[in-house]
Amino acid sequence: MSADSSAIQASFTAPTNLTVSWHQGLRYGALGMPLAFVALPLYVLLPNHYARDFAVPLAGLGLLLLAVRLCDALIDPLLGRWADALFARSNGAVLGWGALAAVLLGASFTALFFPPLRSLPFLWFWAGACLMLCYAAFSALTILHQSWGALLGGDALVRSRIVAWREGLGLAGVVLASVSPVVLGLPATVVLLWITLALGWLAWSRAPRPLQVTPPQAAPGAQPAFVPAQGLFAPWAAPEFRTLLAVFMLNGVASALPATLLLFFVQDRLQAPASMEAWFLGTYFAAAALALAPCLRAVKRWGLERSWMAGMLLAVAVFGFAAQLGAGEGRAFVVVCALSGAAMAADLALPGAMLAGVIARQKGPTPASGSYFGWWNLASKLNLALAAGTALPLLAAFGYSPGSRDAEALQALTWAYCLLPCALKLLAAGLLYFLLLRRRIS
Repeated sequence: MSADSSAIQASFTAPTNLTVSWHQGLRYGALGMPLAFVALPLYVLLPNHYARDFAVPLAGLGLLLLAVRLCDALIDPLLGRWADALFARSNGAVLGWGALAAVLLGASFTALFFPPLRSLPFLWFWAGACLMLCYAAFSALTILHQSWGALLGGDALVRSRIVAWREGLGLAGVVLASVSPVVLGLPATVVLLWITLALGWLAWSRAPRPLQVTPPQAAPGAQPAFVPAQGLFAPWAAPEFRTLLAVFMLNGVASALPATLLLFFVQDRLQAPASMEAWFLGTYFAAAALALAPCLRAVKRWGLERSWMAGMLLAVAVFGFAAQLGAGEGRAFVVVCALSGAAMAADLALPGAMLAGVIARQKGPTPASGSYFGWWNLASKLNLALAAGTALPLLAAFGYSPGSRDAEALQALTWAYCLLPCALKLLAAGLLYFLLLRRRIS
């Protein structure tokens, strides 16, 4: 490597001696609260809300969610490259565009849950348009925020702490979002979203800032230092990234299936009263938040890969037990929610930390954290789209519909909610062992 190229590379190397105090973590992670606050209603409450309150057919709703999610996912890599360009300009440009995305996110979320008309032909178009705008704003803000954290640098434990602050405060937002629609109603939920978006952006603007990544000026007549060859598909050239993404997708589909079907399982398989739904959701996400600290201690002792694998195996054991539950066993399901929430803590904090490590080890003349997170979020959305777009129509094909008490239909619901995720989790754990643990990604 020449002296000039060494200087360029050095200007994009993230610091490894970073420490994260609690107030720094709080300022960075606060935006995770409204982002996750949006995620829960969109992934869990929206299908149930439209099916029960607006009488939207379940199969058609699943296909709409799949189509919109697939269209939205395709723009994530482009948003990633756009994020890289913003970081190359200045951190202030990132914050400015983040503020605009936050406003669009709040407006589209409000419109989605409060359509002006409730007739079915109109609802299809309204839901599709609002979902597209909401997803696009959500994606842009998420990629900017994730890339900011990855560019802060640090070793494996520090990266885990940065992600844990973001995901931990996100879990606080999820708990709030799971309780507020039941206790306060949807109008108050929307107001809380706007408040947390404003406070989250203000805290982010005062968080630790990544090193300025603008490359040095090239000599007259020389090739510019900012080489655009590190483009849209550059992350796929890294074997570490491809391997990690495969595990992330398998595990993500396994986690998205129960999230999509949770309320249907609770209402029809367990036949639990509506008053218990907030307890189930609150227990699940509160347990995940409380398990983040033990998860970080596990990383310090066992490393990222082994800790993530332990979380997967715990989830398999818990959902295997949940498959045995039936009507009237709501109290036992609270235990399932607590243990599966603890298992989810590993899914939240560790894959993102592993990805940040992959990004930090890549060589190149320009930073590309946005491109990595663009493809990463595309994969995450595909997980959710596949879960909603396949599980809901398949359940309809097996005779299940909301409110069903048919034994065969409920058995199909149990298989989709409990046992299929177990099989996918085991595949993900096996791939993590044979491909990641041996290569020691982090």
